[in-house]
Amino acid sequence: MSLAVFENVSLYFGARPIVEELDLRVADGDRIGLIGRNGSGKSTLLKLLAGEQAADSGKIIMRKGARLGYLPQDLSISGGKSLIDFVLSSVPGRIELDRQLVQVEAELHAAQDGPNNDELLQDIAERLGDLHERLAHFDEHFSEHEALRILSGLGFKDDDKHRDMGEFSGGWKMRAVLTALLFQQPDLLLLDEPTNHLDMPSVTWFSNFLSRYRRAFVLISHDREFLNEQIAKVVSFETEGVRQYAGNFERYLKQRAEESEILVNKAKNLEREREDMQRFVDRFRAQANKAKAVQSRVKRLEKMDTVDTFEKAATMRIRFPPSDRCSNEVLSGDNISKTYGPRKVLDDVMVRVAKGQRIAIIGPNGAGKTTLLKILAGELTPDTGSLMLGHHVKMGYFAQHHADTLHPDSTPYQEVAQVDANAGMTRVRTVLGAFLFSGDDVDKKVKVLSGGERARVALARMLLSPGNFLLMDEPTNHLDLASAESLAESLSEYDGTLLFVSHNRSFVKRLATQIWNLEAGKLEVYPGTLDEYMYALRLRQEAAEKGGKVSTPSSAPMNIDAKPKEVERGNRSDDKERKRREAEQRAQRNKQLKPIKDKLTLMESKIEKLEASQREITEKLSDPAVYADSKRRDGLMAEFELNKRELDKLTQQWEALTLEIDAKESAGG
Repeated sequence: MSLAVFENVSLYFGARPIVEELDLRVADGDRIGLIGRNGSGKSTLLKLLAGEQAADSGKIIMRKGARLGYLPQDLSISGGKSLIDFVLSSVPGRIELDRQLVQVEAELHAAQDGPNNDELLQDIAERLGDLHERLAHFDEHFSEHEALRILSGLGFKDDDKHRDMGEFSGGWKMRAVLTALLFQQPDLLLLDEPTNHLDMPSVTWFSNFLSRYRRAFVLISHDREFLNEQIAKVVSFETEGVRQYAGNFERYLKQRAEESEILVNKAKNLEREREDMQRFVDRFRAQANKAKAVQSRVKRLEKMDTVDTFEKAATMRIRFPPSDRCSNEVLSGDNISKTYGPRKVLDDVMVRVAKGQRIAIIGPNGAGKTTLLKILAGELTPDTGSLMLGHHVKMGYFAQHHADTLHPDSTPYQEVAQVDANAGMTRVRTVLGAFLFSGDDVDKKVKVLSGGERARVALARMLLSPGNFLLMDEPTNHLDLASAESLAESLSEYDGTLLFVSHNRSFVKRLATQIWNLEAGKLEVYPGTLDEYMYALRLRQEAAEKGGKVSTPSSAPMNIDAKPKEVERGNRSDDKERKRREAEQRAQRNKQLKPIKDKLTLMESKIEKLEASQREITEKLSDPAVYADSKRRDGLMAEFELNKRELDKLTQQWEALTLEIDAKESAGG
């Protein structure tokens, strides 16, 4: 059954179409992801569904009685109510029942104090009983226990429940609103970037909650992994208009690529046919005996269809310049502490950053990730401890607040140019062009730019002079999915050292080779990827629950597909001579490829042994007793790091050999 139906809905901002004659149906249980560039209209479509934006034409039909829950990116929540009361009272109808209960109880007290009237007292008692019965139904389905469970999952502490809503920051207010929406269990959830203010543990909890959610939702997110876990349908804002695809984000990309290839091939075939007919017309136009044939082709040319291939939307294309050489130890810090009032955010933290490392700092919100990054960047002074920057290390720093510090009356060009007075106009415009600012865009005022555009200006400022050590705090927060992925791709090719904070799991998985987990003032360093860290953490938790006995998983998180790709071959003729030639070519090719394949097999064996060793080290580190022994732990971590470097080297060689085999097989030897 449909919850919401769009019939020929159109909406324009000035002359710019947001949606045109859109037909869209949202049914019970639909799990929809909205995909598109910043400014394409995703948030506006949610507003149309929520009834906060009226369409210019067409009809939006909502099911009568359907309950909607809407989480916008920007909201304003005032104080005056405790956190738990805010969540409990958010359920539709609860406030009215509480109001009626107060009113009827007042009537009861008045009747008891007045002249004896059994009939009136009986009537009030019946109404009071009915109200208590309805409230009991509410409490059964919307219990305080369930509200507290959701609050805990989204990162609130137990003693937060009685705090006034006005005491919380904007990010925590957003979490409170999200808690209320999940608690209400509306028929249709509308979620605009719900993970923007969540830390990684909360994102994981929220993902698990949403996976079990059986009602419909429409979701906007720039986290590729989160989308793939949650959605079963894509509504995509493309250059040709709004499109709809079945499946998750990966399936959407595949379908989109297949459609594009079909259109390109169709356009090529039509162009070839058009050229053939035009050549015929040009060649025989002057010959009387060919006049009929020529006229026939002229008419066909006039009636030929055209095929519009997909117009590719502009994407950020960032190229980091080669980094200057620096010392092997990029940064070291000892006994770093920082206290805010009675709370110790950092407690004798030790850090070591080696050249070429890609380190992700994770942990709960409020744990001090941004504080630590600010201290390492020199923006904040620690209460105790010392920092040492390596020789010839030049730092580039992108902070969450940098986009907000841009001067509103400046232009993108002025903001970027002032970073380096020696950078010429061409260099500045080239950098801005990489971040999709071209033509008149570079002369717009910052105050008219969207949040995503301001974030791109701040990134462009950093790229003008990035240095050989980048520190980045939530760099994808205001970027759309395509821009976030483009940034990850560019950073993966950056040859300097990278230290960053991010809650975007796909971004962390793509880049991080080491994990720093900051919690309760302490820093845990894990020499591996996010998947490997989460795997080790899970084993450690299981071991602790079982009294130190480590359970062995059926498979490790690091799996390398050792088989080269199958190369598609064209259709073969039944001609015997051709088959014979192909057999000879295959024999010759196999002879040439054999030593390469033998080398590949040997390399795969080495990779498998190293992976097995890594799994053993991971399981040992998962044992609480081993982890508590600093000497054994540090030795295992050092061995893990050595193995990791060797694995990376072997994997690169394996990929090169695989590509060589593929190329030779594709080229026919």
